[in-house]
Amino acid sequence: MDWLREFFLWTAWKMEKPQAYGAFHLTFFLGGLTVAILLSFLLRKTDEKQNRRVLLICGLFLMISELYKQLFYYYVMGGGSYQWWIFPFQLCSVPMYLCVLCAFLKEGRVRQVCYDFLLAFNLMGGFIAFLEPSGLMHEYWTLTLHAFIWHMMLVFVGLYLGISGRAGKRLSDYFRAALLFLGLAVAAFLINLLFWEVSKGSINMFYVGPRTSPIAVFKDIAANFGWYVNTPLYLFCLCLAGFLFFLPFRLWNRRKERKCT
Repeated sequence: MDWLREFFLWTAWKMEKPQAYGAFHLTFFLGGLTVAILLSFLLRKTDEKQNRRVLLICGLFLMISELYKQLFYYYVMGGGSYQWWIFPFQLCSVPMYLCVLCAFLKEGRVRQVCYDFLLAFNLMGGFIAFLEPSGLMHEYWTLTLHAFIWHMMLVFVGLYLGISGRAGKRLSDYFRAALLFLGLAVAAFLINLLFWEVSKGSINMFYVGPRTSPIAVFKDIAANFGWYVNTPLYLFCLCLAGFLFFLPFRLWNRRKERKCT
């Protein structure tokens, strides 16, 4: 499919790699965060049909943009070879699936767990990506814009679900979301093992091993003590961070409940 390859080569527009906390990074982050907050407040009173539409649009946008990224890496970065390290099952990839799934799920515990997961863990993941933005910066415009827009979309979805009162209702909801996170981490580890040979050890979904973590601090722990020591500590820290993002919305929703009584 030469025409497909030519298309992606045509979109490989070079740019000077942005600097962390430089003008591009801060402008996009502050501007995007402002838009995400405003949209979340404007959409906070959506009915069920509108809510499903919002989540479906977000999910489909993420899926289409991820397909572009996968093919870009295949044709441009890999020269026709699949790049296993971008297999779409990282923590920040999960909303792509959950947003579409939640658009069709009936109201109930499963959908609620997904909502709270998107609030606690993917809102956290989106924010952390902007605080430590090395993974967002690329030498191509399309990859850089993809990374920035993707993670701001995660921020928006989390804020929207929290501000609309659909997530962050009870503390017990957080623990169910944490169990989902741990279950997905186990699935990620199994994917790493399954594709370890074919990827030549490059795959590292959720950064849980057996490949050494690339994340600051944790990569030193893994290098010195092994991935099997780093991974439980890393997962615990993510669970704690997710709780810190969940808690303000629990307080927000409790305050609204008190006003209604």
